[in-house]
Amino acid sequence: MFRPRIPVNPLPTGIVTPLAQPVALSGIEPTPGASPMAPDHHAGSTAPARTTVQLTPGSVVALAAGGGAVVLVVGAVLVSMLLAVAITGVSVAVIAVVLRLLVKDLQKGR
Repeated sequence: MFRPRIPVNPLPTGIVTPLAQPVALSGIEPTPGASPMAPDHHAGSTAPARTTVQLTPGSVVALAAGGGAVVLVVGAVLVSMLLAVAITGVSVAVIAVVLRLLVKDLQKGR
């Protein structure tokens, strides 16, 4: 009852189903043969030129200073969070000791 029913084709028919054509979006018609499996007819064309980033000594210093500032800010935030957790833990421990002493004093008085 719970077994998957997988269709079995013991004798292939030889009929080839064509791949689905991409849907035209915003008025752009797909070109024939423009599929990922089609051979590249534009193998001889050149790729668009990439813009190169030229770093001057001043920009390298600015990048290094900016990176250092980011590291310092993130470090300060993490240290302050750690300090906040430590202070909270110490205050909870002090409150627990005080409450224990108060409960002990109340039980002695009875």
